[in-house]
Amino acid sequence: MIEAFAELIPKSVLNKPGYAFFSGRRAFSAPSDLYILGANPGGNPDDAPDATVSKNVKYVLSKAPENWSAYKDDCWGPSFTKNRLQRGVLHLFDRLELDAGEVPASEVVFLRSRSLAELEGNFERLASECWPFHRAVIDRLGVKVVVCIGKRAGKFVRHQINANKPIDWFSERNKRGWESHSHKSACGIIVVTLTHASQVDWTNRASDPTWLVIRALIKSDLKYKSRYLADILNFKPIRIKGEMISDTVIRDRADRV
Repeated sequence: MIEAFAELIPKSVLNKPGYAFFSGRRAFSAPSDLYILGANPGGNPDDAPDATVSKNVKYVLSKAPENWSAYKDDCWGPSFTKNRLQRGVLHLFDRLELDAGEVPASEVVFLRSRSLAELEGNFERLASECWPFHRAVIDRLGVKVVVCIGKRAGKFVRHQINANKPIDWFSERNKRGWESHSHKSACGIIVVTLTHASQVDWTNRASDPTWLVIRALIKSDLKYKSRYLADILNFKPIRIKGEMISDTVIRDRADRV
């Protein structure tokens, strides 16, 4: 399946610095409730002109471990350390009890730039060219929640899937008060737009927006509601007449979770 996704990458970006896959074969070959999207890969493209989109694709398809994730296996910080963005995203996976190598992750625009400002005027065009790749991932893997890192990514994705209904929000508990938001589409897909983990310390409880993702998954699937009651509320389900009592309780409380 991952080869089919690779075929959807625009040929116009293949030989330019950037990334299409931020996780490997396993993540893009099995159903996933979650899809992680940034706006575009950061960094100076002139520092690594050979690190092209094509090279990233070839690495993921033929060399990378099946469980590979750029967030957990690469080091973007000084002296081979994880930078703030990686630490924030890995914190999200820890909160969700998920392996980063098993969750599909990418960027709305595959091309690398030092800042989003360098893409202004071209972002919408480039994003539209890359969108068939993302649309296929969402449709074929059965994605229910798209997590967007930063407002720019969230705005574009919300527009593409018509996720216009506000359903949840988080405001930082500090003087800055930056907000993250969740919106739902008519077909039920939830887009969670988080503050950018390169600018915000998600591991700090006052600025940690990851509860939005947890609540989005709870709203999207009964199994996450079951886990919520079992793990968070220490509720142990029992089976009576073929039905899990926890499921009945969850349905009764669906509007409160």
